[in-house]
Amino acid sequence: MVLRSSLILMIALAGIFLKSHRVGESDQAKKEFFTLQAVIQFMDRVHYKPKSLDDELSKHVYKSFLQSIDPAKRFLTQADIDLLTPYELQIDDQISNRSFDFFDLAEKLIAGGISKSGVFYRESMAQDFDIHASPDSLIINSDDRGFAKNDEDLREYWRKLIQYETVVKVHGLKIAQSEDEEMKDESTLIKEARENISENFDEWFKRLKSLRRSDRFEDYLNAITNAYDPHSNYFSPREKENFDLNMNGSYEGIGARLMPEGELTKVTEVIPGGPAWKQKDLEANDFIIKVAQEGEEAKDVRGWRQDDVIGLIRGKKGTKVILTVRKSDDTEREIVIIRDQVVLEEGRAKSLLIRTEEQGAEIGYIRLPKFYFEQDNKPGCAEDIETEVNKLVQEGAQGIILDLRNNGGGSLSEVVDMSGLFIDKGPIVQVKSRERKPYVLEDEDPAVQYQGPLIVLVNHFSASASEIIAAALQDYNRAIIVGGSSTFGKGTVQRFHELDRFIVGNNDLKPLGEVKITTQKFYRVNGGSTQLKGVIPDIVLPSPYNYINAGEKDLDTPLAWSEIEPVDHKQRIMVLPDRQLLASSSKERVNTNPKFQLIEERAQLLKAQEEEKMKYALNLEGYSEEYERREKQSARFEDMYKSDAPLLVRNLEAEITKIEKDETRKANNEDFIKGVSRDLYIEEVLNIMKDMLSQQ
Repeated sequence: MVLRSSLILMIALAGIFLKSHRVGESDQAKKEFFTLQAVIQFMDRVHYKPKSLDDELSKHVYKSFLQSIDPAKRFLTQADIDLLTPYELQIDDQISNRSFDFFDLAEKLIAGGISKSGVFYRESMAQDFDIHASPDSLIINSDDRGFAKNDEDLREYWRKLIQYETVVKVHGLKIAQSEDEEMKDESTLIKEARENISENFDEWFKRLKSLRRSDRFEDYLNAITNAYDPHSNYFSPREKENFDLNMNGSYEGIGARLMPEGELTKVTEVIPGGPAWKQKDLEANDFIIKVAQEGEEAKDVRGWRQDDVIGLIRGKKGTKVILTVRKSDDTEREIVIIRDQVVLEEGRAKSLLIRTEEQGAEIGYIRLPKFYFEQDNKPGCAEDIETEVNKLVQEGAQGIILDLRNNGGGSLSEVVDMSGLFIDKGPIVQVKSRERKPYVLEDEDPAVQYQGPLIVLVNHFSASASEIIAAALQDYNRAIIVGGSSTFGKGTVQRFHELDRFIVGNNDLKPLGEVKITTQKFYRVNGGSTQLKGVIPDIVLPSPYNYINAGEKDLDTPLAWSEIEPVDHKQRIMVLPDRQLLASSSKERVNTNPKFQLIEERAQLLKAQEEEKMKYALNLEGYSEEYERREKQSARFEDMYKSDAPLLVRNLEAEITKIEKDETRKANNEDFIKGVSRDLYIEEVLNIMKDMLSQQ
């Protein structure tokens, strides 16, 4: 069936390409048309929920493309938008009619806007202003303001922006010099600030002006694929090469996956086992603002191409890179990371035995950072988890905690096998393509590796495969799920499709790139999807992300939640204690725990900040006051995740000799034990496990 579908698709596309050639047409125009039509055909024939080329799709592409070319609203004016507005409902027709009028005009206007704003920037840099006197303020977040009305309004925006940047830089220099031997006067600091701002913006405008039509055409294609769902994307050959490098093998850097969001670079994942993961300050959802090499001035990377930002961050093992990041509460933090070899096979399952001082019974703890598959003669994660479970049972563990926090998923086959370690046999997950009946992936092995009490610990960034095992064990009443208000909510599968395979002739236009398309959805054995809703834990603990936009449901154009028929599932391994009783006891402890109350306060604060339109003062005193207020706020929450009563943690006897023989492993193990021993969430999960054991 797969071969037949591929042949049908190949014939259909071949027909389009053979008819499409026009005498005298430029190679660039032909390549754009071929690529666009291939993407559209793939999306129509392969995507889980294809869309009609209609006005609704046109509106999304229009909005998304303008957001991608001018995310901070620094170049286009409302007058420009008025010229583009007539095309808002015509893009679907242009795709069908082989017209690029909207794209051509938008590309022309953004190029002109960049040149114009470059002039306004230089005019603003030439002006003198008093950093103490201005009563003005500036809204930085472009979602909270419209486009400049006209050129004069845009000129005024740039004046305010340069004044704001100057105030911020002078404030930073004042803080930095407080530890220096020689204090510089304010006029010197202002001069240094202006020089640094000029250097950053000159380089930024130079990069913007070097952008090619093909770069913006990639944005246009992604605006189209994202109209279907947020995980379907076009990859140019260069971007696919970077993607493959980040997914396979190893490289020297910090160990973080990045993606552009507006004019900023967003951290989407901190790679388990990498330098940033070990250093622990960089987090998913951080935005990278500046990058500095050791001993050099920081470069402001707002508006940079993603591959340029990546190139700046990567470097030789042992060297330092300093990142200035914007956290979820809008505070900026400088993070120093020592680059190292990032081996993407790192981050394997590992275990410990833990207990509180009051508990006599030791509980097994397993951390799984990702779902990896068997590769290079190394076992997959299911086999590793089985090994860890067996060792824990042999050393007398009375219960097991499986920690899937921040685990973004991975191998589907591994999660099925892993789920089977805790049940005798049966269905684990249902998978559905758009035009086929769901098929069931089952654990067919009747053997049960562990029959005792089990808790799965998750958070808002537990996604995909993590949600499959959590959902399965919840549906089977085999484990208690503990975490924030929900998991991420990604219940879809994507596959890459190479566009070149379907070109008949025209080899001079290759390579066209690839398109990643959502082709399937996951469903729980109870029939519900993990899409959007994620997995709702049996016991919900306070989390900073409980009330803010974090998860699949907060992305643009996610696929809807849906349900199908359930499949029969039951287990005879153990009867779980009363969930409501466990949750009630946990809530009593949480309500009297100052650290959890601090986390709840933090969550409410982040919610309020997300809804607030932030205006920044353009005078030093006003900015300093707001900065200090936020820093004091942030300092209050610095240790909120740390337990006041360290847990008693030890390695398994079977691991001690191997750890002692390897200095690197020994150092990593010390960090691992230290982190687990002070983890507030693990402390509460231990208390929940204690309640489970008492009810047996």
